[in-house]
Amino acid sequence: MRQPFFASELYRMYVNYAEAQRWKVELISVNENGIGGFKEVVAMITGKGAYSKMKYESGVHRVQRVPETESGGRIHTSTATVAVMPEAEDVDVVIEDKDVRIDVMRASGNGGQCVNTTDSAVRLTHMPTGIVIYSQTEKSQLQNKEKAFRLLRSKLYDIELEKRQNSESEARRSQIGTGDRSEKIRTYNFPQGRVTDHRIKLTLYKIDSIMNGDIYELLDSLIAADQAEKLARLNEN
Repeated sequence: MRQPFFASELYRMYVNYAEAQRWKVELISVNENGIGGFKEVVAMITGKGAYSKMKYESGVHRVQRVPETESGGRIHTSTATVAVMPEAEDVDVVIEDKDVRIDVMRASGNGGQCVNTTDSAVRLTHMPTGIVIYSQTEKSQLQNKEKAFRLLRSKLYDIELEKRQNSESEARRSQIGTGDRSEKIRTYNFPQGRVTDHRIKLTLYKIDSIMNGDIYELLDSLIAADQAEKLARLNEN
């Protein structure tokens, strides 16, 4: 997820929702911007039904608000991209040792943070794809390496899934649930207190509770619309 403050707000929204579902949230890596926000944050959510619900969050999220520094009261628009990938099992993706370069280094953080004094951070580079994974949230190099490989497997699995979807034009007819990351899926308008999901044209005027993790109505509506679309396609066939 990218965009200084909005990314951290989205992350908090997802963490609150996940905790209410009694799912486990593991922070993989954080790239901070130094002014209290995130440039990028990677986390792993595990629990029953986690991917089947969270997959609808993939795409471009747009925020509209009046910044505190805006003296003219003009609304500023920015975006954050969310990517949701299923966790791949070892049997789903085979990673050859020769295809991965492993670098270890000291974990780093902004001023005031606890910085490791041992080489516990791990960076994986997957040569065939150019994918780079960085994991530093654990004190143990072994644990960081394990987390990094889990994320690499998921990314490679996601690439394979996307290839399959692209080759099946019928499956691409409905954008609901496909996780097209270039698609603008939702707008968060703070001055009007509304959140609009553009895929199903649903607008809710409870932005504060939504940003605190109350995304039940959004996800339930998306799931219902997706199931209706799939049923309609079955009937057509």
